[in-house]
Amino acid sequence: MELSIFIAKLLAVVYITIGVGMLLNGKYYKQMISDTMGTPGIIYIGGIIALLAGFLMITYHNIWVKDWTVIITVFGWLALVKGVSLLAFPKAFIGFFKGMMGKWNFTVLGACVLILGSILGYFGFIV
Repeated sequence: MELSIFIAKLLAVVYITIGVGMLLNGKYYKQMISDTMGTPGIIYIGGIIALLAGFLMITYHNIWVKDWTVIITVFGWLALVKGVSLLAFPKAFIGFFKGMMGKWNFTVLGACVLILGSILGYFGFIV
């Protein structure tokens, strides 16, 4: 449970910060993501980071239970899949991502990220 709490705290700080940033600077985030999609080196490094983060999370926290800690396991698997996708199929991933980006409302997305960060923060810092 200590590892679950540590990861929840870590993800909470990251998601709350990004969520607030997206809510306050949605145009900046949209431009940053658009610029990133055109830079192969950043895509490659992002894939390595996602692959490593996902691998570490599922190696040390592959816990499928009916409580809040399963959120961390799901995020670990999603990070692993994202990392593999970015490294093995970068053009397909970028094409999918660009198609989705035009449909995203960064205010709604930022609010969802902030809510997720707050939920993880609640379980990591308060409970």
